[in-house]
Amino acid sequence: MKQTFGREDVYLFTKENENLIMKVCTYGARLVALIDKKTGIDIVQGFDSVQGYEEDTCYIGAFIGRTANRIANGRFELNGKTYQLAINNNGNTNHGGLKGFDRINCKGSEDADSVIFEGFSRDGDENYPGNLRFTVTYTLEEHSVLMTICAESDADTLFAPTSHAYFNLDGSEDAMHHEVQIHAGRYAHCDAAGLALPVFEDVAGTPFDFRRFKEAGKDINAENEQLKFGKGYDHYYLIESRGMRPFASLKTEKLRLDLSSDMPGMHFYTANWQDGHIGKNGVCHKERSSIALEPSYMPNAWNYAEVSEKPLLKAGTEAVYHIRWTVTESGER
Repeated sequence: MKQTFGREDVYLFTKENENLIMKVCTYGARLVALIDKKTGIDIVQGFDSVQGYEEDTCYIGAFIGRTANRIANGRFELNGKTYQLAINNNGNTNHGGLKGFDRINCKGSEDADSVIFEGFSRDGDENYPGNLRFTVTYTLEEHSVLMTICAESDADTLFAPTSHAYFNLDGSEDAMHHEVQIHAGRYAHCDAAGLALPVFEDVAGTPFDFRRFKEAGKDINAENEQLKFGKGYDHYYLIESRGMRPFASLKTEKLRLDLSSDMPGMHFYTANWQDGHIGKNGVCHKERSSIALEPSYMPNAWNYAEVSEKPLLKAGTEAVYHIRWTVTESGER
């Protein structure tokens, strides 16, 4: 089903099966809602119309590009040329700049089970090189939503996308009672400005150990410099192996969310800087009211010699990435 979404050029698409209802919109190729039909719980934070997303500063539900997370000093060198990006976050560039992909109103189409968004970023947009075309496809599966990201450029460029969906599995005002599992043995430190550093620490014996299910808030206020820098968890985890694989899970009394992807790692964020906007169903998006699990490249990876996985999209080639969210009852898995 397709309908306007608060503006005549912005559309909301709805897909439904026996288990889930998925809603996505053209503005920012966003995941707007994901509803478990048995419980009636919408596990994704968002807004009732495009106006909420236009005013939002937290990238809620958005497709992020060209590069997710922070680039140090907004600067990178490619093919012998230095590119200076806009500074929009504590001296760095964050989530694509002043007008990232979250602000692009895409062309939308649909088939039986999928919604396809098409977007275009011109050479020089936010000072990135190359004319870049992308598609974001949301496919409703039996108990899952599969997000497929494809992109091509006519010049070498950086491309490190993610989804910035915020999850709350029971509609509560505070998500820190959600149990979290992350399939990672190491995480990256960040500096006081939130920039991930090529300093990797084993999670064992630290508040960052989520290899077994643990409440998000159990150690979030521990005396730890890294937690103070992020005002909570705002850190990148290295997910071992390659290809489509389990990344993380969230769990509450009724529902469980399992995330898998083929990206190199994942940023774990406990919504420490949410701004208190009122979203769908009158829900206040306050600090720590949700959890974001962002499959992505290591932030600032291009500028770190120590990081082998680089977000380079070569001219004339296609980048393809996948993110899958699976929703089940807590006792089913």
